[in-house]
Amino acid sequence: MHYVASYLLAALGCNSSPSAKDIKKILDSVGIEEDDDLLNKVISELNGKNIEDVIAQGVGKLASVPAGGAVAVSAAPAAAEEKKDEKKEESEESDDDMGFGLFD
Repeated sequence: MHYVASYLLAALGCNSSPSAKDIKKILDSVGIEEDDDLLNKVISELNGKNIEDVIAQGVGKLASVPAGGAVAVSAAPAAAEEKKDEKKEESEESDDDMGFGLFD
């Protein structure tokens, strides 16, 4: 991931085709030791491609990835009712302390 980010930084810095030397300079500036095999792979995969197009393709692929924690539509009303019940129970329990905290 460091290599891709460094390549993008170099490309966004008006260098349409960053070399290994350019990326190594960025990585060295933040104290990351580079692996030449990974560095050469990133360069060979991205060399000659328009960075804006690559980013747009990546965003399109990320849009299709499901995000964790999603609730099914049919279960949403039931979950909302449960939350209402929980809030009622919490409000009843909070009356027991009569406004005094443990460290007041």
